[in-house]
Amino acid sequence: MTMPEWFDNLRSALDIKMGMVLQEVSPTRAVGRYPVEGNTQPFGLWHGGASCVVAESLASLAAAAEVGPDGAVTGVDINATHLRPARAGWVTGTATAIRIGGSLATYDVNLVDDDGEQVCAARITVFLKRPERTQES
Repeated sequence: MTMPEWFDNLRSALDIKMGMVLQEVSPTRAVGRYPVEGNTQPFGLWHGGASCVVAESLASLAAAAEVGPDGAVTGVDINATHLRPARAGWVTGTATAIRIGGSLATYDVNLVDDDGEQVCAARITVFLKRPERTQES
């Protein structure tokens, strides 16, 4: 998938540390993959906090696609239910817009393992700071 050039600088240091492989971004959907290795809790299972990072990152990237390079986004609410462990391989997250409004966007984020089994179900709301309009716009 081709993404706008300005997306190159949107990956955070945490996204890089977690090994994010961004696959798709649009205002209504973002998809990314993350290795389980390096993102586990002390018992060797995918960390629940990693699920929250994935949810916020993917929803925020989709929201950023909505507001464009001159806007800004901030996660304001997150809920995550951890459904099953992942011990190896990759976790793929898909953020899908539920509603995109003027100043808030809400996304469902599903995380699945390599077998397609759901690891986590999350919902996140993101504040949208849209660019200021000038009289010429």
